[in-house]
Amino acid sequence: MKVIGTDVYDQGMDAAIAEFIVLAQSRPENHLVSPSDATVLVEARRNSKFRTLLHSYFWNLPDGVPSVWILKRKGAKKANRISGPDFFKRIIIETKDLPVQHFLCGGVVGVAEDLAKQCNLWGNSNIVGTYSPPFRTLSNDDYREMAVRINQSNANVVWIGIGAPKQIYFAYELAKYTKVQFLVTIGAAFDFHTNRVKKAPQWIQKMGMEWFYRLCQEPRRLAKRYFKVVPLFIFYAFVDLFKRGN
Repeated sequence: MKVIGTDVYDQGMDAAIAEFIVLAQSRPENHLVSPSDATVLVEARRNSKFRTLLHSYFWNLPDGVPSVWILKRKGAKKANRISGPDFFKRIIIETKDLPVQHFLCGGVVGVAEDLAKQCNLWGNSNIVGTYSPPFRTLSNDDYREMAVRINQSNANVVWIGIGAPKQIYFAYELAKYTKVQFLVTIGAAFDFHTNRVKKAPQWIQKMGMEWFYRLCQEPRRLAKRYFKVVPLFIFYAFVDLFKRGN
């Protein structure tokens, strides 16, 4: 079902987890998955090139309470929020005794390694590789080099955390060279689960105000983005719902 022009998964977290785990044990398909928040959805609405790329993804998960409100308003009764950090944690915990291997790609130097340690604390020792991508424009050779490392690790799932919308492009390019079941962009999950950034309390998340909580934490980095994205998301949502109602 569409949210401001992009098809978004509407069957809920439990259904996504169950299907993901089955597919993660099947033949490699390089399925791309993005827990897509307002920033990603607005960028897709405004940028035709990005929209085409995002629409090629296997799943766009509703990473934001407002997206869930829209889905439910359109009749998706099973829809609930599937944030990148929550989806990652659930998959790591629920595959701990399964033949599903994970590769962590993201963060500054040391973050992916710390996240691997956290996965071990959750009982999952099937972390077969970590990598911190360089902060520069990457060439095809760079992607090929990363893919060789990933393919040699026999990973089933590559988790990518370098921030949106950059990570959407990154995963798309990397998938051209990998032989895995899934590449999943999870953004701030690397920082949340290594305690570098504090996650908003549940009551704030349920209000759909996590963006404001994060803005208070990192105003210099996020202010320009959120003051642009939030009004646009609200505007596009009302336009889409109004058109549907007519």
